[in-house]
Amino acid sequence: MLYLEDIEPGMKRSFGRYAVTHEEVLDFAHKYDPQPFHLSDAGAARTHFGRLAASGWHTCAMTMSMLVAQMAVEPEASLGAAGIDELRWLKPVYPGDTLRCETEILEVKPSRSRPDMGSLRSQMTTFNQHDEPVLRFVALALMRRRPEAD
Repeated sequence: MLYLEDIEPGMKRSFGRYAVTHEEVLDFAHKYDPQPFHLSDAGAARTHFGRLAASGWHTCAMTMSMLVAQMAVEPEASLGAAGIDELRWLKPVYPGDTLRCETEILEVKPSRSRPDMGSLRSQMTTFNQHDEPVLRFVALALMRRRPEAD
């Protein structure tokens, strides 16, 4: 189990593999972001995307899916997140792309009011199969501190 004390600024991790499918792009768009460039190649052809592109929110969801899968492999004493800053969609994500993630710890802070927990800021970058960054954000995560031995 990874606790707050195990995390240091500068630490980096690479993980995940997510194959983006045409069907999933359409399903997500129909439910959550029904703009023409997320719904059909014809609608996207009239835009800068040129062809069907995944919603940025779908890219966030795929990134979260890879993060949670990684937490199952490397358990963390996570208490969720307090928010995201500096969210940027850097390049379109298309059906057929394969995504992966990298994180870098920017800051670690024990809580002053809650001695059993703390927070960390990390930069998440999602890349496509060409190692081009497609998404970047800074997350503020909450994490338990290592319990004292009884």
